[in-house]
Amino acid sequence: MPGKRTAGALLAGMTLLAAAAMGQQPGAWAPSQELNKQLPKWIRFGGEYRARAEGFTAAGFREGNEDAYLLNRVRLNLEIKPSSWLTLFAQGQDVRAFGRGQTALPPLAQDSMDLRQGFAELGDPKRKTLTLRVGRQELNLADQRLVGSLNWANGARTFDAARAILQHGSVRLDAFAASVVVLRDGEFNRHVDGDNLHGLYGTIEKLIPQSTVEPFLLWRTAPRRLTEAGAPAKLDARTFGMRWNGKVGQAYDYTALVAGQAGSVGSDDVTAWAGYWILGRTWQKARWTPRLAFEYQHGSGDANPRDGRRGTFDTLYPTAHGLYGIADQVGWKNIHDLHWRLEIRPNSRWRLVGDYHSWWRSSLNDGIYNTGGVLLVRTRGPADGRHVGQELDVQAFCVINPRLSVAGGVGRIFPGTYLKRASPGSSYTFPFVMLNYSF
Repeated sequence: MPGKRTAGALLAGMTLLAAAAMGQQPGAWAPSQELNKQLPKWIRFGGEYRARAEGFTAAGFREGNEDAYLLNRVRLNLEIKPSSWLTLFAQGQDVRAFGRGQTALPPLAQDSMDLRQGFAELGDPKRKTLTLRVGRQELNLADQRLVGSLNWANGARTFDAARAILQHGSVRLDAFAASVVVLRDGEFNRHVDGDNLHGLYGTIEKLIPQSTVEPFLLWRTAPRRLTEAGAPAKLDARTFGMRWNGKVGQAYDYTALVAGQAGSVGSDDVTAWAGYWILGRTWQKARWTPRLAFEYQHGSGDANPRDGRRGTFDTLYPTAHGLYGIADQVGWKNIHDLHWRLEIRPNSRWRLVGDYHSWWRSSLNDGIYNTGGVLLVRTRGPADGRHVGQELDVQAFCVINPRLSVAGGVGRIFPGTYLKRASPGSSYTFPFVMLNYSF
């Protein structure tokens, strides 16, 4: 059962949602406003507070394996901009979890005050020429399915990186060398030597009317991996492909991405691929401006776990929450996902979203992985079946004012043949209530 703190956070979140629904709008004043009035314009302080009460039932699809807790996050920002071509930025972050039971916390849930970002940026982005950014920073490419800051997670993600952005007209190129920062509560967060990501990401606008084409090449290396035979090895793999998104008129939108992978883990060969395709329709003149979208997602799996050939797609460093269901129990590996989404906007502050997913395994000799890329359910082979299950999600988002927003939702997984045979087979439920305040 949830602890008292968690229950209190759920009640507070529901109270905010109710207040927003009745039109009560707390003021948008923030402490940083008064502080910044006393400072030169080239020095700015700011911050963010976020609280999220969440829980789950039937973790591992096992009845009775449940918990609830409160995730708490504080960020403090300092920006120094003495000229248009020089920016210094630092961000401290403190993240904690309260009220949990006996289950392990999700990754990135707790880390006492540490340096989340700290970088120097040379160049004037408004002039769209050359910008250099060096230091601890976020990396967000396109829709973040391959590389993103994972802001949903309590601690989120940053990289120690050097990044160059070259832009000329409608063409942009991002080039970077980075290493992901590992959160360690109680000590200064650092990256792991040899765990590197290098990349080239292009953006070409106007090549096709109302669309953007984005070719990319990402190179990942990592130590301390294991071959399929269990021998220590190094990962050395490239991910390459293209993303294409745009609109047809004012009503239809589309996005497609196809990515291939090639490389090695020691003596094992890596050959994998993934893709997704989205088609959406928005009724701009209809009441509540509904948008209906259909998406198909595929991530390859491993056909034989002992043949020295790795076929499971590596999702790299994604921001994956909600892309395959908000319960985050199924990710972009060894999966076929059929996804329907309906969004409505009753007014300028509210957005309501409903999602339906149905999943099948790509390879009958591979298991199911969560959005973090962790193997969640192992397989005994084809006898376990192909259909994984279904998920139904409902979420509500409300912007109370420019500084304060609240959200809440619930996702439920209904096991299919595979989960009923390869796991205990109970339905998994994930509820949450969240508050964001920028100060």
